[in-house]
Amino acid sequence: MTTVEGQPSPQPRKRLFVSLMGITCLIVVAIIFLAWWIPNRGLANIHPNLPHIVGLIMVVLSGTAILGTGLLVLTTALGKDLVMTRFMRLMVIKFLLPVIELVGRVIGIDKDRIRQSFIAMNNSLVISQRMKAPPDRILVLLPHCIQLSDCEIKVTGDIHKCVQCGRCTIKGLVDIGIRYAVDISVATGGTLARKVIVEKRPKLVLAVACERDLTSGIKDCYPLPVIGILNERPHGPCFNTVVDVQKIEAALRLVIHRDEQPETAP
Repeated sequence: MTTVEGQPSPQPRKRLFVSLMGITCLIVVAIIFLAWWIPNRGLANIHPNLPHIVGLIMVVLSGTAILGTGLLVLTTALGKDLVMTRFMRLMVIKFLLPVIELVGRVIGIDKDRIRQSFIAMNNSLVISQRMKAPPDRILVLLPHCIQLSDCEIKVTGDIHKCVQCGRCTIKGLVDIGIRYAVDISVATGGTLARKVIVEKRPKLVLAVACERDLTSGIKDCYPLPVIGILNERPHGPCFNTVVDVQKIEAALRLVIHRDEQPETAP
């Protein structure tokens, strides 16, 4: 990835999201404990055994939060589908991410750093499921800003209109699309991207975008698995962006059926 000033920045890591997830888990456990402890005396007035019953429920909820966090960490660390990975993706996307963004805001962590880490975590969970799909069920989705702004031939809707001049990365992406026989589409925004997904009905999406759009797309597409690849923005956001074609090819080789993969050039 590249910063706005063109200086290289480190690859997004899962560890930030994992650390914030641990903090969030502790906060949830503390809230559960307080929810039991504060009204505890009042519960005893209703029935002497009620505090113990409510306490047991709180212990189960706390244990579930801790166990779920541990399973997420192990799944991403080992890269294996241990148990209920799809359900854990749901919890991360729908519940943990908003809470973690709130925790990050409170302690002063930039939202894009959290999103980068979330995307890396999501990719690990998707890859850990060892999903394989035929080429015609894989969709590579690109943002329109990946094409040079002064190019007279617009590839939105049909990437094969590209004249292969090599001035932007579209040429390399067209080559990948032909070599792997996968569908590659360029979308001008989230609404069109959702329309393309509905029309193509892929089994898996490999999406290129910025932190905000990738995070939003991953949430909107669930339960459809999405592998996100961050674009590079040497000229600023949404203008002549770039993507590492090798990252897209590496991701495709992970999810495409082995017997469908092209032979590696000697």
